[in-house]
Amino acid sequence: MKELKESCGIAGVWNNRRAAEILYLALFSLQHRGQESCGILISDGKRVNMRKGMGTVPEVFQDGGFRQLKGSYGIGHVRYSTTGSSSTRNIQPFSAEYRGSNYAISHNGNLVNSGVLREHLEGKGSIFQTTLDTEVLMHLITMSRKTNFQDKLADALSKLKGAFSLVIFIPDGLVAVKDPWGFRPLCLGKLDKGYVVASESCVFDLVGAKYLRELAAGEILLINRNGLRSSFLPAADISRCIFEFIYFARPDSRIFGESVYYARKKFGEKLAEEFPYDGDIVVPIPDSGNIAALGFAQKRNIPFEMGIVRNHYIGRTFIQPFQTSREMGVKIKLNPIREVVKGKNIIVFEDSIVRGTTSRFRIKNIRDAGANRIYMAVSCPPIRHPCFYGIDFPSSRELIAGKESVRKIAETIGVDGLYYLSLDGMLSSVGLPRTEFCTACFTGEYRVKEKGFRGKEQFEINRRKCCGV
Repeated sequence: MKELKESCGIAGVWNNRRAAEILYLALFSLQHRGQESCGILISDGKRVNMRKGMGTVPEVFQDGGFRQLKGSYGIGHVRYSTTGSSSTRNIQPFSAEYRGSNYAISHNGNLVNSGVLREHLEGKGSIFQTTLDTEVLMHLITMSRKTNFQDKLADALSKLKGAFSLVIFIPDGLVAVKDPWGFRPLCLGKLDKGYVVASESCVFDLVGAKYLRELAAGEILLINRNGLRSSFLPAADISRCIFEFIYFARPDSRIFGESVYYARKKFGEKLAEEFPYDGDIVVPIPDSGNIAALGFAQKRNIPFEMGIVRNHYIGRTFIQPFQTSREMGVKIKLNPIREVVKGKNIIVFEDSIVRGTTSRFRIKNIRDAGANRIYMAVSCPPIRHPCFYGIDFPSSRELIAGKESVRKIAETIGVDGLYYLSLDGMLSSVGLPRTEFCTACFTGEYRVKEKGFRGKEQFEINRRKCCGV
């Protein structure tokens, strides 16, 4: 599955003279979560320096520009646009000056009530510089009647609905926040005498930090010279995003306290129990299908073959803005090995199918390479509904499973058989309570709703109103 716009990656560093370098490496580790833009903000306690731009981390900082950012603490962000248009004004961290001091926010997630809040704030005189729902939070903070920043922040956060993992820069420290539903991952690590916060634990491996823990749902963690201090938003029903395990997170990460690698391998093992077809070899669509395919092959005792080679020197195909570019990207990026697939009955592994466009081209390429019969295993249920919590799934009418049966999808993408992992099989594969996962994209059951919610159509109206699309 390479048709999906990704969410964002965030990071923060406190009390390290190499803060800029650490943030650069952190964002590089999180590049898979967004390739549209990135930014780093650093402070030495007196001055604040920031650099951000469109492009990947190496592109924005290709001249070693992060070394010019002097200081011992700061925050960073990599982005692919969900809420907010794709433009330079929407690059994060989002920063503002308030009462003579600098504040900044890096946000991963999406608010379902940002449109309503924006209207309310504009009615009270707020002027917005971006289309980011992140800016809504900044205005709520400044307009709060509480007396100190921590109370203002808690007051503002209590008005938000949806997914928000945040790292906030304040004059004397950092604040890490996770929404009370726990939608998106956010991890805490220890590095020397300071701390690192990041969307995924793979960051800590690269920068040499020790993984401490996942932030709790609703936690507001203040990090400053006095150490760590936590407070909490009112409790809500936990609703972790299961798609983090299916696709977003790197397999070498631990998110929500669990191993992404072993969750994906378990998806494959569960599919081995459910899958109704037999084949000669198991071939993953690299790279996101690799681990589930391995679990499947070991469970079924079928040879695992890397029958498709990926060109690692082009970006993810869904980053391409036009359909023609995406189709060309499929051909350039993935090439079947004729000697492996010719004359074989193949079980091909995908992590998911969104529109079905790239899957159709991939299957055609494998067929042209001489495969006999092609069966596809998908390591999640059919995606039938849009997401409004930070994954830019299109509307139901653009989702192939939102309008077609499994049989019809198989015909459309050109496979001889297609099977999706069951919802029960998916939820039982991760070592966390199944009731604590958001499965709205599969079931249409949205747990976090805006006031006056009238179904999926209302969500779409609010999204378009807020985003200006």
